[in-house]
Amino acid sequence: MLRRDGTVSGWDETKISVALTKAFLAAEGDSAASSSRLHQVVAELTEQAAQGVLRHAGPEGLVHIEQIQDVVELALMRGGHHGVARAYVLYREEHAQAREAEARRTEDAAPVLEMTAPDGTRVPLDWERVSTVVEQACSDLDDVHADQVLREVRRNVYDGISSGELAESLTMAARTFVEAEPNYSLVTSRLLLDKLRREALSFVAGEPAEADQVQMRDRYAGYFADYVRRGIELEQLDPELARFDLERLGAALDADRDIAFGFLGLQTLYDRYLLHEDGVRFELPQAFFMRVAMGVALREDDREARAIEFYDLISSFDFMCSTPTLFNAGTTRPQLSSCFLTTVNDDLHGIFHGISNNALLSKYAGGLGNDWTPVRGTGAHIKGTNGSSQGVVPFLKIANDTAVAVNQGGKRKGAVCAYLETWHVDVEEFLDLRKNTGDDRRRTHDMNTANWVPDEFLRRVEADEPWTLFSPDEVPDLHDLYGTAFAQRYREYEAAAERGELKVFRQVRAVDLWRRMLTMLFETGHPWITFKDPCNLRSPQQHAGVVHSSNLCTEITLNTSEDEVAVCNLGSINLARHVTAEGLDVERLRRTTRTAVRMLDNVIDVNFYTIPEARASNLRHRPVGLGLMGFSDALFAQRIPMSSQAAVEFADLSMEHISFHAIAASSELAAERGRYESFEGSLWSRGVLPIDSLELLAQARETGVDLDRSSTLDWDGLRERVRANGMRNSNVLAIAPTATISNICGVGQSIEPLYRNLYVKSNMSGDFTVLNADLVRDLKAAGVWDEAMVQDLKYFDGDLAPIDRVPAELKSLYATAFEIEPRWLVEAASRRQKWIDQAQSLNLYMAAPSGRKLDELYRLAWRKGLKTTYYLRSSSATHVEKSTLRGTDGKLNAVSPAAAPAPSPQPQACAIDDPDCEACQ
Repeated sequence: MLRRDGTVSGWDETKISVALTKAFLAAEGDSAASSSRLHQVVAELTEQAAQGVLRHAGPEGLVHIEQIQDVVELALMRGGHHGVARAYVLYREEHAQAREAEARRTEDAAPVLEMTAPDGTRVPLDWERVSTVVEQACSDLDDVHADQVLREVRRNVYDGISSGELAESLTMAARTFVEAEPNYSLVTSRLLLDKLRREALSFVAGEPAEADQVQMRDRYAGYFADYVRRGIELEQLDPELARFDLERLGAALDADRDIAFGFLGLQTLYDRYLLHEDGVRFELPQAFFMRVAMGVALREDDREARAIEFYDLISSFDFMCSTPTLFNAGTTRPQLSSCFLTTVNDDLHGIFHGISNNALLSKYAGGLGNDWTPVRGTGAHIKGTNGSSQGVVPFLKIANDTAVAVNQGGKRKGAVCAYLETWHVDVEEFLDLRKNTGDDRRRTHDMNTANWVPDEFLRRVEADEPWTLFSPDEVPDLHDLYGTAFAQRYREYEAAAERGELKVFRQVRAVDLWRRMLTMLFETGHPWITFKDPCNLRSPQQHAGVVHSSNLCTEITLNTSEDEVAVCNLGSINLARHVTAEGLDVERLRRTTRTAVRMLDNVIDVNFYTIPEARASNLRHRPVGLGLMGFSDALFAQRIPMSSQAAVEFADLSMEHISFHAIAASSELAAERGRYESFEGSLWSRGVLPIDSLELLAQARETGVDLDRSSTLDWDGLRERVRANGMRNSNVLAIAPTATISNICGVGQSIEPLYRNLYVKSNMSGDFTVLNADLVRDLKAAGVWDEAMVQDLKYFDGDLAPIDRVPAELKSLYATAFEIEPRWLVEAASRRQKWIDQAQSLNLYMAAPSGRKLDELYRLAWRKGLKTTYYLRSSSATHVEKSTLRGTDGKLNAVSPAAAPAPSPQPQACAIDDPDCEACQ
C-alpha cells in the first residue's frame, strides 16, 4: 500500500473491515454494534472492496491509500448503504481538512527538496517558480485557490523528483478539484500548458528554456519563426511556410488565447494534434493554429492577410477545421479531407481495389463510407469459375480487418461504414454483422454498418405488403434508380421473378424485415437507418450521378461510381460563440460563415490526394461540408430547453442563416475563382436551392413531406445571384459529429443534447471528469451548490430530475439526452434538413426502448424528410462512477464506469455510452 507520505506498507485487509465498522457505527449509532447482521455485512463488503483494490494495483502491485478509500466508499454505495456512505465521505473530508491544516503548520519547516534535471543533475526545487505558475493559472478565475493546489502538490512531491514528474504532479493536483468546481479544468489546462511551453521552447532553442504566461506575450513571435525553421529542418513542415512573412504572422499570435482551453481540450491537443519529434512536442497552441491557417492559405494572393484571418477564426474557437485538416495542414503530407465515399464493384479486382483504397485513405485520417450493394449475393452464379458466390459478407470481414490494421498512425482509430440496400439478398445476414454470437468469420465487430433504405420499402411496411430480395447481378439498374423510377422498375423485377426469369431472389414480409432491422439496431447499435430517396431527390448533383451511400458518420451524401471516389472537406461553426442571451448574433455568424467557406474551398486545392479517383472527383465537383457544434451550449445561453418548440425554432433559424451565408459565400467565390466544373445541369444552375428541393421529395411521395417550410431571409435575391454567378462548390453544408474538435473548443458536440451533467469521459487521451459549468453557475446562484450536490449528481448519473433541491427551471433546461423525448430531436433535425444540401449526423436517444417506440420514431424521421440517422442510444448500466473522483496518482481512482450500477438500469442499445465518433472529426 502506498501511503500519503510516499512510504510503502504491507497490505492489511483488516483495516478495511475496521473502517467499514466505524462507518456503520458513526451512521447508525450503538444499535449497529449489537446488530447480528453487522459482522456479516462488513465481511461481505470487505471482500468486495478487496477485489476492487486488486483491480487498482499498479505494475508493482502498489495501490494508493486514497484509492483504497474510494473502493470502500463505492462498496457502501453499491450495497445500498447510502447513509453510511455519506458518513464515510464526511469522515474522509474532515480528516483531509485536518491534514491540510497540519500541512500548513509544517510548511515553513519542510526540508528543502531537490529536483532531478533532464541531464541527471540535481538542483533545488524552485518553489517560488512553482508558486508563480500555479498563481498565474488561478488568476481571474472564480472559486479556485492557488494555495489549495499548492498544498496538494506538496503532498505528492519527493526529494529527487524529475522535472517531468513535477509537471505531472501540478496538473494532477489541480484536476482533483474539478468535480467540485469546473474552473479547475482551466487551472489544470494552464498547468499542462506550462509543461508544454517548457518542452517546446527547449526543443526549438536547443537548450533548457521556459517562460510563464506573462513572458510568453513577448516571446511567442520569436519562438514562432524558430519553430517554423525547426519544423522544416525535421521535414515535418512544408518548406513553403518559410516563404511567408514570419515576423508579421508571429506578431499576430495572441498568447492569451492559450489559456482559453479546458483540460480535456488541451490534453487532446497535446496527445494527438501538436507536432512532435520522438514524443517531444515542439508546437505550441497558437503556432498550431497559425500552421493550419498558413497551410490552408498557401494558394491565396495575399497569403499573410488570409492566414491571419483564418488564424483569428480558429484560434478564437468561432470555427474549427476538421481533424484531418488540423493534423496535416502545413505539413509535408497535407491530406486535409475528412470523408471518402466509394462504390465497390462486383468482381475480385474491384472488391480488393476498394479495400486497398480504404487502407490508403485511412492512413491519412480519412473516414470511409463504402457502398457494397453492387456485389452479388449468396448463391449467385460466377461465370468465370462456373461456381456460386458466397455473397458480400466474407469481403466485409476483410474490410473490417483492414480498418483495424490501418489506424491512422496511432492518432485515431481507423473506421469505415458499409452500406447495403434493403433489397439485397444478403441483407438479413448483413443485419447480423455486429452480433457477438454466431460464426465469427461472418462478423465485423469493428466496422460500422448502415441500411440504405428506399422509400418503396417503407411504403410496403406501412401497407404490410411483401418485399422481394434480389441479387444485384440480376437486377443491376436498381442500384442507380431512386424515387418513382426505382419503384416502377422494382415491381417489374418482382414480376420477372414470379415468371421464373430470375434465379436468386427471396420474398419476405416487409414488416418482418423492418422489425428485424429495428431489433438489430436496438441490440447492436447497427445497422443505422439511412434513406436513399431523400438523399438523391434533393441532391444538387443528381444530373451527374447517384448517391449510393453516406459516409462514416451519415452526414455526407455525394455521388460515387467506379471512376469517382467522393471526397468531402469538413469544418464546423461553434454556435455557442454566435449567440447572446438575446438570441443569434447574425452579423458575427455571417462573417464566420463566409470565411469558413473560403477556408474549406482552399482545402480542395492544397489537398494531398492518396488515390487518383478522389482527386478527380474533388476537383471536378469541389464539395465542402460546413456544419456546426455547440448547439446545446447556445440553447443554455438563451435559457431554452432542448425539449421545447423554442429549441426547434432556433434550430430552424440558426441553420437558415448558416445555409444562406454559406451558399452566398460559395456563389461569391464562383464569381472570383470560377464555377465548379459540373455546375451546368445541377439544381443550383436551375435556381433550385436546398429549401426548394423539398418539393421534389414531396412530389415523389404520395403522402408528401410533413415539414414547416417557412423562411425569414431574402432567398429570392440569393437564387438570382446563384443563377448569375454560379457556385464554386457542388455541396456546401453537412453537420458532422465534431467529437474531438468540440472537445478542443470546450463545447457540446455537434447538434447533440446534453449527455450528462457530470460524467467520466474516456478517449485516447485518458479519462476526464466532465462537469456542466453552466449548471454549476446556476446552482451557485440558487445557493445549492455544495459537496452534497456533487454526491447527488454522481449517484444519479448526472441527472437532475431525482434531486429535490434543484429548481424545476434548471431541471428542464439541463435535462440530459435520455430525459428528452426523442421526437424533439427529430423535429429540430427536420427543420435543419430543409436548409442542408447534404445531411446531418443525428443520434437518437431513448431511455426505455420498445419495438413500438422505435417503429414510431424511425417512421417519424422518414416522414419528416430526414436523409439519414446515426446511432440509436439507450441508457444502460454504464454510468458515472459513484465514488469520489479525487486522487493523487494522476488518474481517476474510480473503477471502470462500466462496473458502476445504475439506480435503475435500462436496456442497452449500444455499447458506446459517451457518443463520440473519433474517426469523423
